[in-house]
Amino acid sequence: MAAKDDPIIIKKYANRRLYNTGTSTYVTLEDLAEMVKKGEEFTVQDAKTGDDITHPVLTQIIFELENKDGQNMLPIPFLRQLIAYYGDQMQMIVPSFLEQSMLAFSKEQERFREQMKGALGKSPLDMMKITTPIKALEEQTRRNMEMFQNAMRLFTPFPPAGTAPAAAPAEPARKETSEKPDDLQDLKDQIAAMQRKLDTMS
Repeated sequence: MAAKDDPIIIKKYANRRLYNTGTSTYVTLEDLAEMVKKGEEFTVQDAKTGDDITHPVLTQIIFELENKDGQNMLPIPFLRQLIAYYGDQMQMIVPSFLEQSMLAFSKEQERFREQMKGALGKSPLDMMKITTPIKALEEQTRRNMEMFQNAMRLFTPFPPAGTAPAAAPAEPARKETSEKPDDLQDLKDQIAAMQRKLDTMS
């Protein structure tokens, strides 16, 4: 029997039906979405193979929610840029960046909710102070974007298309070829440095 704190196992069958082993009932994607909102931990397994398919199922939930009228949260420019990162060298740090950004946003949101609770029943002047956490959220978003843009510059050795490359002496060109075997290690070092920066943001 699973421990109390263990994630609930959701089994997905070939007919696409989802079975909650914790409640012994069949559930829908909407039910899983509600479980996420309530903070209930679960993993989805293929009923036949036992493979963990949580990621594709959660992605499917987002797809379903995005297709509901008035539920769109992912702007088209964001989706385009996210797609562009697949297969790009930036793909290595995008998941960590997004995770840290959402954690920071959640902390600011929780602080905002606490201030909202504390402001109930207070004077209009006190209620005006609610704008402070909103500005904090906006500032957090700006900081995250600046950090991500800095990461992009760090991981992009070539200038964007259409910009004239800066004049460079012959030695850096030789250096590029001589250091090529170390590119992977340099990239790993840069990722580690960016991870430390992301950790400080959280």
